Amino acid sequence: MTKSDEILRIVNEGLDTLLYDRKPASLYEPIRYVLSLGGKRIRPVLMLLGYNLFKEHPEDILMPALGLETYHNYTLLHDDLMDNADVRRGQPTVHKKWDDNTAILSGDSMLVLAYQRVAQCDPVHLPQVLSLFTETALEIGEGQQFDMDFETRNDVTEDEYIEMIRLKTSVLLACALKIGAILGDASKEDADLLYQFGEKIGLAFQLQDDMLDVYGDPKVFGKAIGGDITSNKKTYMLINAVNRANAEQRAELMRWIEAKEFNRAEKVAAVTRLYDEIGIRQLCEEKINFYFEQGKQLLEKISVSAERKEELRQYTNAMMHREK
Repeated sequence: MTKSDEILRIVNEGLDTLLYDRKPASLYEPIRYVLSLGGKRIRPVLMLLGYNLFKEHPEDILMPALGLETYHNYTLLHDDLMDNADVRRGQPTVHKKWDDNTAILSGDSMLVLAYQRVAQCDPVHLPQVLSLFTETALEIGEGQQFDMDFETRNDVTEDEYIEMIRLKTSVLLACALKIGAILGDASKEDADLLYQFGEKIGLAFQLQDDMLDVYGDPKVFGKAIGGDITSNKKTYMLINAVNRANAEQRAELMRWIEAKEFNRAEKVAAVTRLYDEIGIRQLCEEKINFYFEQGKQLLEKISVSAERKEELRQYTNAMMHREK
């Protein structure tokens, strides 16, 4: 069992043993349900791996890590409500299993619980940890609002999209790693490098997710491909396809984007064919590699031995399905 496997086991056991003994139970049951649905637990694992670069016994900061996972799942609960999604990880979403009002109120309580759990750390580091966590939570809300604003725009630029995914996805990975470093008594320089590493890996991770939505294997990806295409989501791929298409290709793309009624499979196949013609997959892979390489260079600069970095390096490679 690798160190990251062991850390994942600690995280899952920690989530299973969290107590919800306050009343009314109907407020807390959806929270327990959401956190029991599984998931990769990337954020708490990164926090513990970040800590483990500098100190042994990562289980010592388990509660703040569980707080970050609570926060992440709170955002998913409210995202599902905003998107009117029926299923999350193969199970009914909270607003489907209960109702919209329960999803709102249990989500609000989840956010408070996240703060309560993150705050259970060494008091010496508490101001810095809470400041970083609060800034991150604000940025994630900003990223979500940008994403919503983009839905009604057809002029979203690549730079705007990258900034949106940085806010919506990357900063929480970066925050996890940096809190781990802060609690591990890392130098300010190393903590900042680890934050930047998390940002770059997060951008690569989200761009890969975008690409897999078009080119992934549904069995491996865990959901039907083409969801971003059918919903006209302004991804890196769609933005660049519109910008790089010739007049004929752009006209066909816009026809599909503007179509109110369409056959799902037909639209996915047609837009994917246009992506192939324009060379969007290769473009996306190059951008993923660019951010991933930037991340690797930042990890190199952190002033601990290569041996201590190996587990984090292997874990982020596995996140990106890479060998080296």
